[in-house]
Amino acid sequence: MTAPAFRPIRRLLVANRGEIAVRVMKTARAMGIETVAVFSDADVDALHVATADLAVRLGPAPARESYLDAAKILEAARATRADAIHPGYGFLSENADFAEAIEEAGLIFVGPPASAIRAMGSKAAAKALMETAHVPLVPGHHGEDQSEATLRAAAERIGFPVLIKASAGGGGKGMKVVERAEDLAEILASARREAKAAFGDDRVLIEKYLARPRHVEVQVFADALGNTIHLFERDCSLQRRHQKVIEEAPAPGISPERRAAMGSAAVDAARAVGYVGAGTVEFIVEGDQFFFMEMNTRLQVEHPVTEAITGLDLVEWQIRVARGEPLPLGQDEIRLSGHAVEARLYAEDPARDFLPQTGRLARLAFPDGVRIDAGVREGDEISRHYDPMIAKLIAHGATRDEALDRLAAALRATELDGPATNLGFLERLVDHPGFRADAHDTGFIAREAASLLPDPPIDQRLAVAAALIRLASEMRDAPRAAADPFSPFASAGPFALNAAARRIIVLHDGAAEREVVFETRRGETRVLVDGSATPVACALDGDAARVRVGDARFAVRFSLDGDRIALASPLGRARLTEIDPREGAAHHHHHADRLTAPMPGSVVQVLVEAGATVEAGAALVVVEAMKMEHVVRAPHDGVVETIRVAVGDVVAEGYELAVMAAEA
Repeated sequence: MTAPAFRPIRRLLVANRGEIAVRVMKTARAMGIETVAVFSDADVDALHVATADLAVRLGPAPARESYLDAAKILEAARATRADAIHPGYGFLSENADFAEAIEEAGLIFVGPPASAIRAMGSKAAAKALMETAHVPLVPGHHGEDQSEATLRAAAERIGFPVLIKASAGGGGKGMKVVERAEDLAEILASARREAKAAFGDDRVLIEKYLARPRHVEVQVFADALGNTIHLFERDCSLQRRHQKVIEEAPAPGISPERRAAMGSAAVDAARAVGYVGAGTVEFIVEGDQFFFMEMNTRLQVEHPVTEAITGLDLVEWQIRVARGEPLPLGQDEIRLSGHAVEARLYAEDPARDFLPQTGRLARLAFPDGVRIDAGVREGDEISRHYDPMIAKLIAHGATRDEALDRLAAALRATELDGPATNLGFLERLVDHPGFRADAHDTGFIAREAASLLPDPPIDQRLAVAAALIRLASEMRDAPRAAADPFSPFASAGPFALNAAARRIIVLHDGAAEREVVFETRRGETRVLVDGSATPVACALDGDAARVRVGDARFAVRFSLDGDRIALASPLGRARLTEIDPREGAAHHHHHADRLTAPMPGSVVQVLVEAGATVEAGAALVVVEAMKMEHVVRAPHDGVVETIRVAVGDVVAEGYELAVMAAEA
């Protein structure tokens, strides 16, 4: 094969946002390449914009008017005289027309040829290609006939449960499990809407739903000279809502023979489509069998674990291959060293089916000792318009246990306050005996929900610590707020004549109120618990505190944001809100018949009209946010009294969508 001409890249435009944009820019800068960021109105002050050498506005916040507008991105590249465009992942990263337009514009696409994207971009076409290559496939329907009758016949032939998947993309968008035949029509319609919103293509495929499979994928790399290699495999079986949460490399429990067979199959798949660049061939593994699922023609979110066990920079390899260089190493030169594991930190509420959350990150700090890939920083806003990922934490160790121990320690040391997140859930997941014993599969989180999802009760000593920190902060700030900051009374703290000074702080922990009563006499403060007085003390040092509660002494990291206080300590985490005891808690009665938006988003379907008689469980309104749909259903049989929204309305979390007549 004739060697391609070397094409220099002096300025690189990154057609993405968040942590992947920051990641690509850091590598490009280390290679002496200038970078260009693109941004929407929601990302004016985003980290990736601040990281780049140049930045260009694309348009309004909705992705279809900014990050999904290929013409605007190409114009930004021309305006900044960029030589190449890196698509990151998501958005246009697997759009063959976009890749083609970049090359036609005389620019370099840091990714595979458009022909390879087309061949593997359609799950159905990819399945057909793998079938001709004798790669084992999960039983299913991958054909072009998308009629509901054909899909229903296929599902009945395969046997329920079945899995519906978007044909044009991945990431869990448009992926639905159908347990019963009578639910197929409704779930199929929802899957098609999600697929259309995420990928602009509502085609789906149907496969047999395997009960306890593993998700194992192989990282492949190819250059334009015909060299193709694999960089071992990753296990991505820990998933919620069909999206990955924890990834590790290499996959535990994989024998050398299975590793070689899967690596060989992945390389064959890449060669079959003339692949160039970084790609991932995904397999589903059950027992001793493995089945081809799909090929992602881009860099994956979880690529850092592969970098950790190989010592390679995959973004650097992407850029080198795009310039026309050969792969830096051959297959026999790739070495596997130790074990790596990655946790995805999201703004989402595990207790509410992992619903995405929005809000300002009042506190965000990570420990040393692990790799952090983040696209946001303290003070940034998590927007409803995009994926709610905050960061990825990646730990590497000589063994799997060592890597997991390091990740667990890093999660416990992470300081975070703002919207609800999955941080506590990740801590419990990484330490779960089943995961530690390698007894997990893609259904593990759902099966272990009772032990993984609920936050444990807050240690009473943490509530006392929160109240102490609030008091100490008030005393620290009192001189600045006092009319006479030099007065001794400005910083004297609680006092009373001829009696102990008493201070009551009422905290709400999300489930109940906690009343913490302090008494101070002759400079000593005690907390009253069950009729006994326990000595307490608190010393502040910035956003850290040393706390004493009786015989217990412990360190606390804290964040104060208005009336909210977030704590992280060896005793656990706590998010508490101070309540004025004179007013009491703000009790908002939630009536079962008042149906509200479970998350901020857009109304994509209103399925009933006011006056309609419905059965319990009937779908009433569908709300979409961050490319995920949530169906609001009737809580019981009855009449829909009021519908308060229409398709296209943007609603906040808690907004009243509909009202049903009270159940008789």
